[in-house]
Amino acid sequence: MELNGRVVVVTGGTRGVGAGIARRFADAGAEVVVCARRPPDVPLPKAEFAALDVRDSDAVRHFFAQLPRLDVLVNNAGGAPYRRLTEADAERHARVVELNLLAPLTVSLAAYEHLRRARGSIVMIGSVSGGRPSPGTAAYGAAKAGLENLARSMAVEWAPDIRVNTLVVGMVRTELSHLHYGDADGLAAVARTVPLGRLADPSDVGDAAVFLASDAAAYISGASLLVHGGGERPAFLDAATSNAATSNREG
Repeated sequence: MELNGRVVVVTGGTRGVGAGIARRFADAGAEVVVCARRPPDVPLPKAEFAALDVRDSDAVRHFFAQLPRLDVLVNNAGGAPYRRLTEADAERHARVVELNLLAPLTVSLAAYEHLRRARGSIVMIGSVSGGRPSPGTAAYGAAKAGLENLARSMAVEWAPDIRVNTLVVGMVRTELSHLHYGDADGLAAVARTVPLGRLADPSDVGDAAVFLASDAAAYISGASLLVHGGGERPAFLDAATSNAATSNREG
């Protein structure tokens, strides 16, 4: 899965999952440009930084117009704070949808001509939140569901020139994990809910993104690749097992 000489743009690539993706593309030999509003706290080796707010459509179009070439686009920028629906007005929830759904569309359209000429690839970074209830991040989950559908439509409209796929990502251990899962005990407890027994490392997501962008995935387009360690164990199984054990003891 070598990508020697190919130019890759990773939005939101300065920390967390995005930084892990950028590192894996650089390791594969690609020339990597990471975009974010602020530079990384720790410079990423073998990656160039470009200041860009992906919600600013004029800035996005200008950025891609200046690129001499583009082979791979990774739409990673996104996220949302924990906020129940009734704790904010519709306009605030709309901003979450803007960042996680409309911005990837804006970026992809701005990158289209480059990618068409290169017969390149787009990798959307989706989430398991888009395929299940997402209490506390409902707008984010809805946006990620839309992003996956958008990718499938792009894959049909832009074929055969551009391949478009989605990574459906589960829980990832990053420098901000404590904000979502708590201290070390909380992280360990959450990890036990994953069949593989751990949260993903950003490099796990990076490896999957490199695969989808590489020639090894030349016949894969419009696909959603689950990167979630086996998913989540259904709660009813634990409840049923517990109830059955209690019944056996009582018997």
